[in-house]
Amino acid sequence: MDVRNAIKYMLISTLAFTCMNAIVKYLTHYDAFQIVFFRSLSSLFFTFGFLWKHKIPIFGNKRKLLVLRGIVGVTSMALFFMSTKYLPIGTAVSLRYMAPIFAAVFAVLLLKEKVKAIQWLFFLGAFIGVVILKGFDATLDPYGLLLIFISALFSGLVYVVISKIGKADHPVVVVNYFMVISTIIGGTVALFNWTNPVGIEWLMLFALGVFGYFGQVYMTKAFQIAATNQVAPLKYLEVIFTVMFGAFIFGEVYTIWSLLGITMIIVALALNALYKSKK
Repeated sequence: MDVRNAIKYMLISTLAFTCMNAIVKYLTHYDAFQIVFFRSLSSLFFTFGFLWKHKIPIFGNKRKLLVLRGIVGVTSMALFFMSTKYLPIGTAVSLRYMAPIFAAVFAVLLLKEKVKAIQWLFFLGAFIGVVILKGFDATLDPYGLLLIFISALFSGLVYVVISKIGKADHPVVVVNYFMVISTIIGGTVALFNWTNPVGIEWLMLFALGVFGYFGQVYMTKAFQIAATNQVAPLKYLEVIFTVMFGAFIFGEVYTIWSLLGITMIIVALALNALYKSKK
């Protein structure tokens, strides 16, 4: 195991995702589905290129589940982008990380999996963090919170669908379906509220897919060369980096209650990730 390189890859991954989050926040004057369109379109160059280079059939095997994963995924992504218009970007990202809780509930209900009592304790800690975040920070927009919670719910459902797909299809085939469906849906809906990009905004819109793709690639590389419990908690650095970007670049203000709530959510979910990786 190459822990040092794994940590380096996870840091690159979290920074890439942070840059993508920052661009999304900068482009909040665009319709969310237009951002979905460019985020997905620019990733297709990489996914199609990879599948073509390695001669992997693009249509996959479990096609109905692949389409379902794409639809559920684009719903989560669009709602996340919508929420950034109403919430500080760091808050939106931290609350979207509630997805594992919804995934656990779906796994129990749909896949008949068992969740250990200690995991529910971790989830309770994260939920208390949410209560602190909302209950003590009156500046948070209720509509934005609703959007991000539904986004996290759909993101949790993505975990379940991917679990059902299993190893029947190559991971890049799964991602490619997601990007194709997101491009089609995002582009179609965006036509009704299209904003023509100006100057550097063209570059920023296409950079969304580039940062998203490399964030995914380097995260995958990290998990491939080191134990999950050594790298999984590092993915939550994305929240810390994003909060810093929000504060220093966009002038977002995080109250002490917001920071306490975000910290509780991330610590609880990182502990859950550690526990799952050791099982």
